[in-house]
This record gives sequence, C-alpha cells and structure tokens, in this order.
Amino acid sequence: MSNQVRVLHYLNQFFGGVGSEDKANIPPECHEGPVGPGRLLQATLRSSSAGSVVATVVCGDNYIVENEQQALEEVGAALDRYKPNLVVAGPAFDAGRYGLGCALVCMAANARGIPAITGMHPENTGVLTHRLHLTAVPTGAEASGMQAAMERMVRLGLRLAAGEELGPAMEEGYVPRGIRRAVDHSQTGAERAYSMMMARVSGDEYVSEVQAPGYETVSPAPPIKDVSKANIALVTSGGLVPKGNPDNQVGGRARDFFRYSIDGLDRLGTDDWESVHMGFSTVHLNTRDPSYVLPLPIVREIEREGVIAGVYSHFLSTTGNGTPVTTARRMGSEIGSELRAAGIDGVLLVAT
Repeated sequence: MSNQVRVLHYLNQFFGGVGSEDKANIPPECHEGPVGPGRLLQATLRSSSAGSVVATVVCGDNYIVENEQQALEEVGAALDRYKPNLVVAGPAFDAGRYGLGCALVCMAANARGIPAITGMHPENTGVLTHRLHLTAVPTGAEASGMQAAMERMVRLGLRLAAGEELGPAMEEGYVPRGIRRAVDHSQTGAERAYSMMMARVSGDEYVSEVQAPGYETVSPAPPIKDVSKANIALVTSGGLVPKGNPDNQVGGRARDFFRYSIDGLDRLGTDDWESVHMGFSTVHLNTRDPSYVLPLPIVREIEREGVIAGVYSHFLSTTGNGTPVTTARRMGSEIGSELRAAGIDGVLLVAT
C-alpha cells in the first residue's frame, strides 16, 4: 500500500475545540490538517509511515442530526475538495448524537466509494441505528480510552484504504454488523452444536456462532384500576436540580438520584431551578421553562380536575445520560421502594 494515504477526520464541536453545548448547532467547518484528537491520529499514522491527516471537518452534534441533508451536502463538498483515501470519524465513545454524526459521515463517504472507519461504544445510538453500514471499533464509555481506540481505528482503516476485505468481526476486532456469511467448516452444524453443548455442560469455554444481544425482558406493572383514586409521583432523568446544584449532581453517568420538594408548588421557574444534563441542549429549559423535563403545571391541573387523586410531595431527579444499566437498575429499585412506602400508585417518568 502507498504510504500516502490522505485522511479526512470528522469531529464534533467539543472535540473540535469550538465549544460545548452552546456550539452544538454550528454547521460543518473545514480546517487544514489535524485538530484536537486529530493530532493523535496524525502521530499514529506517521508511526507506521502510512500518510497524513489532510483536513478536519468539525460539526455541531445538533446540526448534523437535525439538518442531516444539508450537513451531509457540506461534508460531501469537503470530501470532493480534499479527495481523501480514508475517512476517520471520532471516536465518539458513548456520546449518542456524536455517534450518529460519525455514522452519517461514514455512510456519506462510503456512498462516494471512500473507505471509512469510526469508533464508539457498542451501545452508542450510532451503532444501534446504523451498524449494518458501519465499520466501527468498540470503545469504552470514556474519552480516556482515546489512544487505544485511535490505534485500532488506524489499523483497520489502513486495511480498508488498501482495498482489503475484513474478516469476521470477532476475529478482526470491530463491532458486529449482523451480517452472516457462508463459510466452510470441517465439522457439520450438528457436530459443532454438540461440541458447544458438551462444553457448556462441562463448564468449559465456548463461543456461540450466533451472537444475540442480551437485553433484559422487563415485565410491565399491572395497569392502575382507577386513575381518579391514584397518587402519582414525578421522576425525571433530565438532570433537574435547584439553582447552583447543591447536591453536585453530575451531567452524565449518574450514580445517584435526589429528591426535591414540590409541596404547594404549581410550577418551577428558571430563577430557582436548572438542568445540569450534558447530553442535550438545556438552553430552553434553563432560560424559559423547566416543565420540559418536569411537567408539573399540567399534572397540577389534572389533579385539580380530579383526574388523579394527588401528587407526591417530592420529585425524584437523576441524569440518564450514559448511566450504566446496573446503576439504573439499582436506582430504580431504590426509587420504587420509597414510592411504594409512600403509597404511590403510579409514576410519570420524564426522560430526554
């Protein structure tokens, strides 16, 4: 392979050094050479004498998701201008909108015949939505894994740029795309199945040929028989806290929830409340109306009309952004125990 691989790198506004949520709506902008994590990408490429980052496209997370066609037209113009041999997007780790942006850019590059590679957590929205069309290396949730992710992205990306066809995901180290290919085996299917069964019975290690996601089945609670006699609690994962965040709720990957009194209140105002959520733009919520994540006014209205019997004196708040399933399960159990003890019949859970 020629050592003159031309790489175009895609970053969101945060990793591109433009800003945080306040810049999530910026359209794509092009920069010559590497930017931010692109310098690590450049160093990784040079260590193998493989090529260089010729340009970086930076785009706001909101912009590319909400203005997909326009954003991809502008990204496409950059691809036509710089003529890269490889597009590297991210890595996005567990950031959902960033992951979607990386996925869209990779697919736009592939549509032009340009190989593309990205990296993100296997449960990132970008993977869950577009995995069939992506080559993505798996990453952890945190950006602390940037170097390892970049090295894997470069290794597979250079092979794609050389026109190589990658083998199975489990062997090559990318996120499975759900594609099954016919291959020759020395044993029949029945023989392989028997071997796996015996390994399982014996407690030995084995690898299934069918990778099924391990989603937990959660049985719904029985419906409320008479809503007019029900006491309802409000729970939000929108990161709503008193102004100044006195309990130090985190903006993502929360491990705790907090309770705040709404006794005697008909609505919450921006003078006293704010959201610390880092997974979406909180501008409207923090400057106009916290009801976006806690619809107290309408709940009070239906309470006065007798549609429900009453509202719990406190609302419970956490941040759902990037929270591990095990932590969410534990918090849910604790919330459920509190509400059951308080005689609550139902919960209005407002998510983002």
